[in-house]
Amino acid sequence: MSDVHEHMEHAQHVEHAANSNKKIALVIALLALFLAFSETLGKSAQTAALSANIEASDLWAFFQAKTIRQTVLRTAAEFKTIELASITDAAAKTAMQKQIDSWQKTVDRYESDPSTNEGRKELTTRAQATEHRRDLSFAKYENYEMASAAFQIGIVLASASVITGMMALVWGAGGLGVIGLMFTGFGLFAPDMLERLQHLFSAGGA
Repeated sequence: MSDVHEHMEHAQHVEHAANSNKKIALVIALLALFLAFSETLGKSAQTAALSANIEASDLWAFFQAKTIRQTVLRTAAEFKTIELASITDAAAKTAMQKQIDSWQKTVDRYESDPSTNEGRKELTTRAQATEHRRDLSFAKYENYEMASAAFQIGIVLASASVITGMMALVWGAGGLGVIGLMFTGFGLFAPDMLERLQHLFSAGGA
């Protein structure tokens, strides 16, 4: 009778352990799924940030080239304007004035050219907007990286609980899963949340 009772207790224990392992396996599977999402989103954000960084560099390089050309033409126009005062020949004076006016128009076009969106003014606006997109993408990437780290540690803890039988590790894994989801949410909807919190704490400390 005692053996039968022991066998029943053992069977119940095995069944309980099997149910616990199934729940842990489910937790691990969910964490792995969330990890896959966060890493995919992170890679996408990183690629977008790098592309925007290259685009911003190209725009600023174009801006510098426009500035150099503008400076050269402006200097040439100023010299010719000084020289113009000493010219007495009417035809030569008219031709030089025409050249000066042409250079000045080009200088003005280099400063602002809405038709091509490639004046210094327009290039500055485009470059700054691209830098903003870059910074936003980098902020998203950082959030997704934090989320991925939380999910990975959660998977390790949940896996360790299978070996040790410590359910506290499962709860810890669940908590890290929640933290990972929180960072994923920041990446999707409020990429600059960490920066804002950092500024808030810095202001509070000051």
